[in-house]
Amino acid sequence: MSIGVALATADETNYVDAIVAEAKQVAADGVRSVWFGQRFDYDAAALATVVGREVPDLTVGTSAIPIFGRHPLLISSQAQTAQAATHGRFQLGLALGAKDLLEGSFGLTYERPIARLREFLTVLRELFSTGTADFHGEVLTAAPPRPTTVAGAQPPVPLLVAAMGPQALRATGELADGTLPFLAGPKVLDTEIVPAITAAADAPPRVIAFVAGVVTSDVERVRANAVEQLAFYERIPSYQRVIGLEGASRAGELAVIGDEETVAAAVRRYFDAGATEVVFTQTDLGSADDQRRTWKLLGELSSGAHAGR
Repeated sequence: MSIGVALATADETNYVDAIVAEAKQVAADGVRSVWFGQRFDYDAAALATVVGREVPDLTVGTSAIPIFGRHPLLISSQAQTAQAATHGRFQLGLALGAKDLLEGSFGLTYERPIARLREFLTVLRELFSTGTADFHGEVLTAAPPRPTTVAGAQPPVPLLVAAMGPQALRATGELADGTLPFLAGPKVLDTEIVPAITAAADAPPRVIAFVAGVVTSDVERVRANAVEQLAFYERIPSYQRVIGLEGASRAGELAVIGDEETVAAAVRRYFDAGATEVVFTQTDLGSADDQRRTWKLLGELSSGAHAGR
């Protein structure tokens, strides 16, 4: 099983040092990929670059950088620099982002998101494959006067999108390597996401399911934390849709919480539903000991050491 962890920390001394320490620990536990969401504080691509350089056992990725407020030429530069620094272990995850959050924070107008996604991906593919671009679209222009290739940025950076809606999945299937769905349970993966992206793709796409989950003995308390901390996503239409399709009313209901056997069984359901990879997020919903139990189990599952019962 290909299993990863999305890392975040509450450390207030040095965020980067603390994340590198966490990454070394999950690598020691047997996990082979770590991911970083883009927030308003750290830069996800830069953080992934540092971790990938410091912990050579790990593949690193962003999950995901919103395309609004950014240009594919600059994202290409970031991604290729990260790819060269990590010697081919960087994965670029992009997202449309949440309309209200982006408009309120950046003063942008969230217009024609699917057209922007298509053009953004088209430009990135051209930059990664040819080292330049001459693109004049409806919402984007990319015509660099000099080559854009970063020496050492091989193989081409994997291009992934946090797509869950039908139009975004179609664009992702046609123009990217795979999708990064979050809060899409096994039912939604099996009946909605996997069929949609597979139908649009020329080759089998990657489906990297991001799952909130914790191994714990204190299920009730951790579940309450999950309901509280994941409530933010219930206000975003794309998440509202997949939460409802899975038959849940609260995002926190979709968190995988329980002992090792419970969590291992849930992970297998995601793979059975068509996920090619599973990444656990919010592993800090419980105690520090719970988080270590979670990382240890995920490492065992990744290596095949956890046989189950």
